[in-house]
Amino acid sequence: MAYENRISVRLSPEDQQRINESLRAVQETLKPYLVALTPEERKTLPKMSDRTTPFVEKALSYAQANPALSPAFLNVEEFKVDMDSVYQLTELLRTVDQLSALLNDTVLLAGSEAYEAALTFYNSAKQAAKVNVPGAKGIVDDLSKRFEKTRSSESKMSTV
Repeated sequence: MAYENRISVRLSPEDQQRINESLRAVQETLKPYLVALTPEERKTLPKMSDRTTPFVEKALSYAQANPALSPAFLNVEEFKVDMDSVYQLTELLRTVDQLSALLNDTVLLAGSEAYEAALTFYNSAKQAAKVNVPGAKGIVDDLSKRFEKTRSSESKMSTV
């Protein structure tokens, strides 16, 4: 069965270098502003979401307008800095997320097409091996390793 070739990407070495340099520059520029959380920290931190944002914005506005209501240990200016960073970094994150989604889709499609091409070649080599075309059997034997079941998957299937 013929397959449709929907993608053919060839980045020039110059474009690849320019992209890598640009990404490194973005990483280096952002590095002083970013933190890495442990899985436990990510789990335990209260999360601000789209539904929470209006509450936080109102609370900040009220805290700024009513300093007498803010406890002494609440730094309202730092509260505002945190919110400003949420706005700035969310804008960057949305751009990066869009780029990431497009890159993932492109890699998925290119990989799918490459895998289909490999399967097409493999099936052709199997047919060639059946009619004793020289060299075909060795190729089929090597490529067929991809489809061998491991002992653990075989034993799992036999116990089911």
